Order: sequence, then structure tokens, then C-alpha cells
Amino acid sequence: MFENLSERIERSFKILKGEGKITEINIAEALKDIRRALLDADVSYKIAKQFCDEVKQKALGQNVLTAVKPQQMIVKIVHDELAALMGSEHSEINVKGNPAVVLVAGLNGSGKTTFSGKLALNIRSKRGMKVMLAACDTFRPAAIDQLKVLGEQIGVPVYSETDVKDPVKIAGNAIAKAKAEGYSVVIVDTAGRLAVDQELMDEISALKEAVKPTETLFVVDAMTGQDAVETAKAFNDRLDFDGVVLTKMDGDTRGGAALSIKAVVGKPIKFVSSGEKMEALDIFYPARIADRILGMGDVVSLVEKAQEQFDEKQARELKKKLAKNQFTLMDFYNQIQQIKKMGNIKDLASMIPGMGKALKDVDMDNDSFKGIEAIILSMTPGEREHPEIINGSRRKRIADGSGTTIQEVNRLLKQFEGTRSMMKSVMTGNFPGMRRR
Repeated sequence: MFENLSERIERSFKILKGEGKITEINIAEALKDIRRALLDADVSYKIAKQFCDEVKQKALGQNVLTAVKPQQMIVKIVHDELAALMGSEHSEINVKGNPAVVLVAGLNGSGKTTFSGKLALNIRSKRGMKVMLAACDTFRPAAIDQLKVLGEQIGVPVYSETDVKDPVKIAGNAIAKAKAEGYSVVIVDTAGRLAVDQELMDEISALKEAVKPTETLFVVDAMTGQDAVETAKAFNDRLDFDGVVLTKMDGDTRGGAALSIKAVVGKPIKFVSSGEKMEALDIFYPARIADRILGMGDVVSLVEKAQEQFDEKQARELKKKLAKNQFTLMDFYNQIQQIKKMGNIKDLASMIPGMGKALKDVDMDNDSFKGIEAIILSMTPGEREHPEIINGSRRKRIADGSGTTIQEVNRLLKQFEGTRSMMKSVMTGNFPGMRRR
């Protein structure tokens, strides 16, 4: 997401390169490009114009310091305005109550049920709270079964009543059961429709009135652009929800919904969801998204994702192995699995400043590891522990077993040995250019 927008905005900044100061003429030319970039990203004309007017007003009102170039100043102003457009600060979900009730609404196909499962896992794993899912979508036949499958996958119970068609009754019974059994949070998955209609609005309004949720979230498909914004507005006018969830952020989306929804609806984006993995749910941080749009990366989010997957005990053991040059191919394999759990590898790489642009046309995903994994798993335990014993005949057997070539096996072994030597040097302080203190 945002790749095209990032490229277009970056190009517009170059108009100010070499300029001694910001003037009406050069800022107008740069902002014309930025406005076009926003329109191409499916941001409405009104919001794009308001955004550019704000940037222009602030840019012309700035006393540019001699140490700061006009191009650097406009980047800073655009960054701050992008963050403000998306809500400035991140907004927390309210899960206080006995139990707290989170009502999840949205149209069919928006990823509402999958999000309910992701949110349940997120609250349980990150907040340590006891969560129950309530299957209140009695309109779509497979919705209850889908939620049960997700619940079983993440180890969260699902309350359902297959013979009852009244979602208000099901939700009430689910909350009563949760309270009696000591659950802290109940997430209510509601029915959707293919489009906004009066029947849907009446049903969801009645459900909200009955269960009095501590948090009401509206789920929208980010790929629908301005349609997502208009749908959110229609729901908010009736429901007065607390926040928005953008799903399918890994799809072919230009980013218009993320950039517009706060300005139009007046409610914050609280979560973004991408992919089918249940761990793939992130808090929406406007400033971090602005960083990524402007090619500055998102190192903070990258570190947070790493911390979620790597525990301190494993890190200490790995450090000892590296220092003693005992890092094995199986350790290497295990590290790949940890990295894959963090999310899509190209998305992760784009969080490193400058890498998003460098990898724009590179075909990279988690399947890129398949060849390496197959080679390692085709080795015997002894070969993984002591790769130096892998001679010519062993290399042929490994290549045949993994469906690769001897050249690919040789390349992996060479890369692994180089990586192990470098890591040992770093750990012991003998890396070229490093000085021990």
C-alpha cells in the first residue's frame, strides 16, 4: 500500500531541490503534484484541496532557517499534515467492563468475521485477558461455522445458538455466560449485507441498544477506496461507532480510505489488518504511516514486531551460540520461522528507511524462503549441526531430496558460513571497524 503515492509525493519534493527559499510559485508547483498524487490515491478532491491549502499556508508562514533547506522544510510540513489528516495520535480500544463488550459491524466481504478472530487473539495474547467470541451473524449461513473454526484455531471459545435467529437474544445470552464464567471481554460478530440497507441498520442499531457495548468498531475493506469512506459515514450516522478497522491492507489498495476516513467520518482508525494469518493485526499509528508514505520507514513498528516473536531466553541462548561459533543450520532455520511470523517479508523490509523504494519492483514474499527451508530439512540432524561434513555425495542427496540443484545447496552453505563468521565477529567485537571498549 501507498507505493505509488510515496513515489509521486517524493517526485513533487524535487521541485524545491536547489531552491533558496519557499515562494508562492515553487510551492504552488510542488503542491499541484501532491494534489494529483492524492487524487490518484482515491482521496476526494475536497480533502486533497484542503490538505494542500493547509500545507501551503504553513509553508509560506515558516521562517526557513539557513540550516534547513526548503525541500527539507516541506517534507516536515507534509509529514505533519499527513499524520493530522489520519488522526495524529493512535486511539486505544476500550475493553473495560464486566465484561467489556466489543461490537463488530460491517458489510459482507469486508473481513469482519476474520477481524473478530484476530482481535480476540490480540486482546488475549497482548493484554492477557480472557476472551469469548459471540456468533451473532444469523444472516450469512457459513458465518457461525467460520467463527467456530477461527476460535478453535486461536484457542478462544465461541458462543453460538444455531436454532436461534434473533441476534439480540444470542448476544445477551453470550454476555450472561461470559459474566458467569469470568470472561473479561466478549467480541460480538454481527451480520452484514452486500450493501447498506434499512433492515441491516435496524438490526445493528437494536443490537447496540441491547448490549450497550463499551466499544463499537466498523470494519471496512481498504480496497474499496472512497466507497469505504461513504459506507463508514452511512453507518456512523446511524450507529455512532467508536472507531474504524481497515482490512485487506496487503491488497491492491491505493490508500485513499486510510487518508480520508478520519476527515470525513470524524472517527479514528484503530486497527489495520492484512492477510489471513491471525497474528496479522496492527494498531494504526498515523505518524508511522506518514513516515512510510514519505519513505522514512517504520523502524519502531519493526522492532515491536520482532519483540513479539523473540523471547529473551531464546535471544540469550542464541547469543552464547554465536559467541562460541556454535550457530547451526537448524538455528538458522528456526530464525527464518520467527521472521515469517512477523508478517510479509517485503512489508517488513519496507519499514527500514529507503528499502521500500529499493524493493519496489522486487518480487519478494515469504515463499522466497521455501528453497532454503527445503534444503535444510533434507539434511540429517548431524549435517545441520556440522555442515562441514557435507561432501559431494551428501550435497547431491540433499539437492535431490529438496528438489533443488547442487549449485543452490553450495550457495546456501557458503552464505551460511559467511553469515556465521560475520555474526561471531560482531558478537566478540572483532568485526572490522569495531573497537572494544
